[in-house]
Amino acid sequence: MENSASKPMSRRGFVGNSTLASAGFMIIPSHSVSGLGHIAPSDKLNVAGIGIAGMGKGNIARVAKTENIVALCDIDWREPATNVFNTYPRAKKYKDYRLMLDNQKDIDAVIIATPDHTHAMISLEAMRRGKHAFTQKPLTHTVHEARVLAKAAKEYKVATQMGNQGQAGEPTRRLREMIWDGVIGQIHQVHVWTDRPNRGFLDTYWPQGVARPAEMPPVPQDLDWDLFVGPAPIRPYNPAYHPFNWRGWWDFGTGSLGDIGCHSLDPVFRALKLKYPTSIQAVSTLVNLETYPSGSMIKYEFPARGNMAPVTLTWYDGGLRPMRIPELDEGMQMGSGGTLYIGDKGKILDDKILPKSLRDSYQVPAPYLQASPGHEEEWISACKGGLQAGSDFEWAGPLTETVLLGNIALRKELKEKMSTQVLNWDPEKFSFPNLPEADKFLHYEYRNGWSL
Repeated sequence: MENSASKPMSRRGFVGNSTLASAGFMIIPSHSVSGLGHIAPSDKLNVAGIGIAGMGKGNIARVAKTENIVALCDIDWREPATNVFNTYPRAKKYKDYRLMLDNQKDIDAVIIATPDHTHAMISLEAMRRGKHAFTQKPLTHTVHEARVLAKAAKEYKVATQMGNQGQAGEPTRRLREMIWDGVIGQIHQVHVWTDRPNRGFLDTYWPQGVARPAEMPPVPQDLDWDLFVGPAPIRPYNPAYHPFNWRGWWDFGTGSLGDIGCHSLDPVFRALKLKYPTSIQAVSTLVNLETYPSGSMIKYEFPARGNMAPVTLTWYDGGLRPMRIPELDEGMQMGSGGTLYIGDKGKILDDKILPKSLRDSYQVPAPYLQASPGHEEEWISACKGGLQAGSDFEWAGPLTETVLLGNIALRKELKEKMSTQVLNWDPEKFSFPNLPEADKFLHYEYRNGWSL
């Protein structure tokens, strides 16, 4: 297969007219895809990491196998960030990404793995300066930001990728091929669920459904709290927010749906060719003005697409899930997290066709969707002039938008009205036509000193 990789490439080259998911290409077996191969030192990207203590650490490590790590930025210089600093001793260290981008001119690309509420402004600032951007999921904190980044990626012609690494896997490709082959017929319902924020009985990954803490301990010496708060309204430091637990707070994170939705909804969007929902409904446990509820159900309605029927997509979190279906094999469970497709000929639970009689009689089509060299590798290749990454911002923007529309339906301020009506969404007018007061949750006014 020929592509732009056979032509001379600059470090900031970018080809924007092809996608890794193009169905017309010959399949490349996974075992024969070895990434980018040997790269001469002059062809290596100079990469900076912003937010390096969590998911960023792994993203940086995978990119460092072939590229130069020249700068590292984190608002907290305690462990585990110190371990990352020590791993890349030649990289310059920063606390403020703005100073890093101002002062260090050799950066070609950035990896952004900060809390959700700072994804958009950091990504946009990098793209404005011609830097390629890899941003962890969800792409943004607000629906408005998702629209802005999707548009900016196209405008600035840089290579982008959202950090939902599952999209690069082979199972999602095989699933698409089976669904497009009509194995279960027209699909009218999809159910997706996760146990998060729960980890187990009386245990959680991070707290939701809790109030703001009253304690005001001193800020740790190596933490820049003002930079952590960033565009959000200022509040006193508390370890209830940082590290990691920021995910459950409205001001900083996007809750269970934001954390997992961009992973588990991505295969659904690809297989069913979804983009914008027409309506959203939600029910949940008690919700307050500080944190997301501990459990929720959100239903999206999508219109017909080409020859695909309208579909209802229902999301569950906090340990909620759909009822057990009768087609399960003996001993088979629904599990603490999963995806169920319901068609007029059968069902697919995760990657298993149901009932067993349909599974046994079905002949799986020969693979034809192009294999991925790996999630970070897709982005590196795109930075150097190869194909667009599979979850570039033009794809990730609408996916993130749908996820965040679900969070709007959970707002405490809308809960009473949402109990009596569906929240209609007009993607062209970028508004909720039957509940205009919900429009204010599409974005918020940043704290002074912060802007897109």
